[in-house]
Amino acid sequence: MSSGGGREAQLKHTGLRPGWTTGACATAATTAAYTALLTGDFPDPVTITLPKGHTPSFALAAESLTATAAMAAVVKDAGDDPDVTHGAVIRSTVRLLPAGSGVVFRAGEGVGTVTLPGLPLDVGEPAINPVPRQLMRAHVAEVAAAHGGTGDVEITVSVDNGAEIARSTWNPRIGILGGLSILGTTGIVVPYSCSAWIDSIRRGVDVARAGGLTHVAGCTGSTSERTVTELYDLPEIALLDMGDFAGAVLKYLRRHPVDRLTVCGGFAKLSKLAAGHLDLHSARSQVDKAFLAGLARTGGASEALAAEIAGANTGLAALRLCEAAGVPLGDLVATRARDEALTVLRGAPVAVDVVCVDRAGVVVGRSAVAGPGGTSG
Repeated sequence: MSSGGGREAQLKHTGLRPGWTTGACATAATTAAYTALLTGDFPDPVTITLPKGHTPSFALAAESLTATAAMAAVVKDAGDDPDVTHGAVIRSTVRLLPAGSGVVFRAGEGVGTVTLPGLPLDVGEPAINPVPRQLMRAHVAEVAAAHGGTGDVEITVSVDNGAEIARSTWNPRIGILGGLSILGTTGIVVPYSCSAWIDSIRRGVDVARAGGLTHVAGCTGSTSERTVTELYDLPEIALLDMGDFAGAVLKYLRRHPVDRLTVCGGFAKLSKLAAGHLDLHSARSQVDKAFLAGLARTGGASEALAAEIAGANTGLAALRLCEAAGVPLGDLVATRARDEALTVLRGAPVAVDVVCVDRAGVVVGRSAVAGPGGTSG
């Protein structure tokens, strides 16, 4: 496989090789299958365009073609990330639909179905997340335009042994049953390595300080980077790719302070920081719904609502319950996360604020700015 650079270049100094998400693999397989359905030939390798402009090429692991359907398969390469789906075979079967039907997604063998609320998909939907769906729709439209198709297709995504692999994930606990989720917001798997990632965080702080910046932002991912950039108009070198390592950012800034730190991330992840966790990875910390219920009580939640929050399927579901009831759980989590950050900073001259976002990047909670001397705005 080859790629158009970008994230890979950012990671060269780590010595780690990035890989591709299940969503990118499904998009490649879908593109190849629909092309074959319209032309009779499978492009191999098949090249796709990811959200940030990367253009990876994927070799096909399997293919089949009939008059009404085509199937293409891609083997997922997670690079140097210890991903449970590394080596999984991602298949896409594309069938033609009547004009006007649009693009319809189905869960094939090994792909889960959403059974509980609180996820970015409706109950009953195949667990193919919004960005991969958007990617597949865009590539179907491109293939249709190039080869005279209508773009009206049914896409069935499957993963060989996906149900078995999913037992090693949190899918069953959050109500995704029957298999894996098709995931990815950028299409690229950033390799997970504590030492390498933490080193890159430290280097990011060093670069920001050397550039005379007084305000940096620790972000958990690309969505939070976009949000914090829009809020504060920060230059790119002010954005620290914190990932799950909130503690690494705070401990380094304790020794190498800047005037202000904004922590921006998903509500669920930052609820872990609010609860005192400094490593936000799902394998090492979980969203504590009982903690959220207690926090909601301080914001006026009734005992009945607190009980609903404690039994919620996900952190996002707990947030939505509170939003409906007028309880500012997002702000409460942001404020508690800020206070935890200040505790770790141990009086270092760094003012902190926290911004919680949902999966679409909408701000769902904010704290005031506070430093060693107290709240400043």
